[in-house]
Amino acid sequence: MTQPEPSNIRKAARLSVAPMMDWTDRHCRYFHRLLSKETLLYTEMVTAPALVRGGAVHLLAYSPEEHPIALQLGGSDPAELAQATKLGAAAGYDEINLNVGCPSDRVQSGTFGAILMKQPQLVADCVKAMQDATDVEVTVKCRLGVDDQVASETLPRFLETVAATGISRFTLHARNAWLKGLSPKENRDIPPLDYDLVHRMKAEFPELHISINGGIATLAEALPHLERGLDGVMIGRAAYHDPASVLLDADRLIYGNEASATTAVGAVHAMLPYIESHLTSGGKLNQITRHMLGLFTGKPGARAWRRVLSENASKPGVGPELLLEALAHVQAHSGTQAAE
Repeated sequence: MTQPEPSNIRKAARLSVAPMMDWTDRHCRYFHRLLSKETLLYTEMVTAPALVRGGAVHLLAYSPEEHPIALQLGGSDPAELAQATKLGAAAGYDEINLNVGCPSDRVQSGTFGAILMKQPQLVADCVKAMQDATDVEVTVKCRLGVDDQVASETLPRFLETVAATGISRFTLHARNAWLKGLSPKENRDIPPLDYDLVHRMKAEFPELHISINGGIATLAEALPHLERGLDGVMIGRAAYHDPASVLLDADRLIYGNEASATTAVGAVHAMLPYIESHLTSGGKLNQITRHMLGLFTGKPGARAWRRVLSENASKPGVGPELLLEALAHVQAHSGTQAAE
């Protein structure tokens, strides 16, 4: 797949899969791309210090088929983020995104992530440095606010300050982040959602491209946000745990593209050459299959599919044939011999 034109990234952003640590690695993204040709995919957050000081450029590796793809960076030092942005741009990413939403203690100690919501001018300085380092579009993913901030008051000032750099794309996770007292997992569920505030920000800043994130689990839930005027919807955990439900119909329902439809069974077969190549280069089967466990969620045979893969994919010597064994259970339960 060729790298898309910059103007097409905004079209792709009508639906995106959220950056998720330990989940949206390159194998996950390759698999998701088989289910949807159009959806914008994000990397896990990669910290600027890891790239610039640690030399961990291997974290930027991906397959060309993953386009359109965005690199999410974490950091708070403008110069360091600029260097990391240059590395990401040189690697061919279609978008460089700054994380201003992660609430973990580890991220806070590095003075980046959601804690930066308290320092909009620093975020603006970081974004400006990143923009100066590349022609690739720079974007921001943030929360509505942090702790006891009144988001309806602080968020407009945050957006105004950061947008003054010329940046025009934001993804808003529609919750405050509570930096003390809640774990990162709890921060994904406990702070109340405020979708209306996100829509008010679009009305107040119509020139901005605004995507919404948080608590949206299906395309049926995503479409009303687009119909009400938001520019994009980002789906996280649901796209990982039930990828077929979210991604298989995305090209048709979100993008009006009838031509790129596939099936869950077709995606399994399409993964086999990729898996073979990964194993040949010294990789392990479970590094890929762990991302595929939810493919048949809610379908007959889903439990057998998960069991065969989870119990056997880490065993020595197993190969792509294990997926065909697991798939046979799905087809036996469904009573059909599904076509590739």
